[in-house]
Amino acid sequence: MAELRFVVAGGGTGGHIYPALAIAQGLGNTFPGCRVLYVGTSRGLEADIVPRAGIPFKPISAAGFKRRLTAKNLWAACLALRGAAEAYRLVKSFRPQAVIGTGGYVSGPVLLAAQLLRVPVLVHEQNAFPGLTNRILARVAGRVMLTFPESARYLPRGARVRVTGLPVREEIKRVDREQARLGLAEGAGTVILSFGGSRGAERLNQAMVDVVEAFRGRPDVKLYHSTGTAGYEDFLRLLKSKGIDLPEQGNVTIAPYFYQIADYLAAADLVICRAGAATIAELTYLGRPAILIPYPYAAANHQEFNAMALGKKGAAVVIKNAELSGARLLREINALLAAPERLRRIAENSGRLANPDALEEIMACVRELVTPARGRA
Repeated sequence: MAELRFVVAGGGTGGHIYPALAIAQGLGNTFPGCRVLYVGTSRGLEADIVPRAGIPFKPISAAGFKRRLTAKNLWAACLALRGAAEAYRLVKSFRPQAVIGTGGYVSGPVLLAAQLLRVPVLVHEQNAFPGLTNRILARVAGRVMLTFPESARYLPRGARVRVTGLPVREEIKRVDREQARLGLAEGAGTVILSFGGSRGAERLNQAMVDVVEAFRGRPDVKLYHSTGTAGYEDFLRLLKSKGIDLPEQGNVTIAPYFYQIADYLAAADLVICRAGAATIAELTYLGRPAILIPYPYAAANHQEFNAMALGKKGAAVVIKNAELSGARLLREINALLAAPERLRRIAENSGRLANPDALEEIMACVRELVTPARGRA
């Protein structure tokens, strides 16, 4: 029987990379002895993250197109043509039984090459509003696997859709809320966590200065805020301008980045964050109530679609970025903390949206396409 081989493609941002990485790892567990090759770009985060995970990695040429007329689009078109040729040669030589793409501009040439070579193609879409690459690839994919049911309305008619959810990291699955709260019993105090991503979110940081000022020194609240690596020093300067000396505020922890974010998410009674698909998958998996502030410059404004998918189901409070201020954020926080029953309902609604079996659902889709292909091998 022929050895099973798979290509996984996705890159550019963590929202595409981490689901692809989870799928790559899931393939190894589901099909013991198979070979998995991850295809990305040499300039994306995947070039660092994927090899660290022990998965073979091959880069191809690719670049994103600007949404306006610019000379850089000519260069991107040249790279796209080169990347298409590289992808075709790579898929042809590796001879996979299936190719799975999670989006980003690197997915396009790889999945189209697979289609030309008659290799089964699967697409995973993380966001409530599908990206352009995945909307195009949906026409040829054997399966289009969705995180949000709402995505289906934006795909071409006839797309073979299945709602699988988004696979979360193993750290999220293993975390224990009681241990993460470091002895703080349920109801004994409130843990608030806020973050805006690895580089941070300037507008959220500005609003959180007012939140820190309001909650500092309160024994019944523990406040954790990640400023992002680019915003840490500016945030400390803003605090200093208000006369706030962090070492004296024992209930407030400020850091550029929380590496053990799974523990902080599990411990939190309220989370304040952006609305990336991977973050939402982790929030719903853990059943955490959240105030979501979608990043307004994400492609096709997809974070707002993600946030509203939860907001309409009572699983989060949504504040648009343009409406965010320290005063507005404080009002929402205080309203939630003053109504524990409402906070509990939001948490329950969030948990109902989770799909803890997302990876198994995705592997079932792969198995459906691979079995007939294997039979022909």
